[in-house]
Amino acid sequence: MAALIAENFRFLSLFFKSKDVMIFNGLVALGTVGSEELFSVVAFNCPCSPARNYIYGLAAIGVPALALFIIGVIWNNHTWNLVAECHKRGTKNFSTAATFLLFGSIMGRAAVAPVTWSVISLLRGEAYICALSEFVKPSSLDKFPANYGADVLARFPCKDVPANLTKFRDEVTRRLRYESQLFGWLLIGIVAVLVFLTKCLKHCCSPLSYRQEAYWAQYRSNEAKLFQRTAEVHSRILAAKNVKQFFGFVALDKEEKELVQEFPVEGVQPSPQWNAITGVYIYRENKGFPLYSRLHKWAKGVEGNGPSPEGHEMLFLAS
Repeated sequence: MAALIAENFRFLSLFFKSKDVMIFNGLVALGTVGSEELFSVVAFNCPCSPARNYIYGLAAIGVPALALFIIGVIWNNHTWNLVAECHKRGTKNFSTAATFLLFGSIMGRAAVAPVTWSVISLLRGEAYICALSEFVKPSSLDKFPANYGADVLARFPCKDVPANLTKFRDEVTRRLRYESQLFGWLLIGIVAVLVFLTKCLKHCCSPLSYRQEAYWAQYRSNEAKLFQRTAEVHSRILAAKNVKQFFGFVALDKEEKELVQEFPVEGVQPSPQWNAITGVYIYRENKGFPLYSRLHKWAKGVEGNGPSPEGHEMLFLAS
């Protein structure tokens, strides 16, 4: 039983640590759905007042979507690679296609959460009904009393209306909910078509075969994991050496003592090396052999960043 539980936990750990784009985007979408549901239950409260409903309804849909988009841009490693690239080398080495695909990758991933938020908000309909109830034309409602206007229509989302207007409130709510859900389903369809076309365009324009592209993805993932793990050990050993030099001793546990003994660290990498492996990478080949990353390119001793007879620039493929 214990082995089964341990195996299940290991599976979940591998699942949530996966770098697969579809799994990552799915987790982001599920998290956004849960957040939107919580927001609707706890925080959303239509003011039911003319002129305020519209602002509040649009803010309930747009402001969280904007915040999620900005967070998505911040969390994307490509964003900071691009910032480092522009700071260190400028954009003169980017082709138009590479620049377009890079920004498309950043914006596409950042758009997952805000699009999900907007879709769920539209399918629920509360924010849309709150925003547009006051703009429903009384003349479009059969036998609507002439002595009532936008101020009463604005109170429909809160159900705070005279008894003789209950049937009109139900009709307005049903009509606006229909429009809101229609826009939500249309948004889903548009996004699905765009994702499909983007995938087709990416694979059609890719300079790599399917198997080589899969290998490149595996290489990037393994390189990132090994680099992160090695950097953590290297920094820990270097910190231990510096602390020992200051105090005369360093308090290490058994595992850390073994690391210090096994991996001697003499110093730190100079800044030019860090700059060489940092930034946006455009897939290149050198004398017919692929260079899969900036670290790979640095390890092979290939100089320069622009296209040359020996280093042919290929199309950027966003991971």
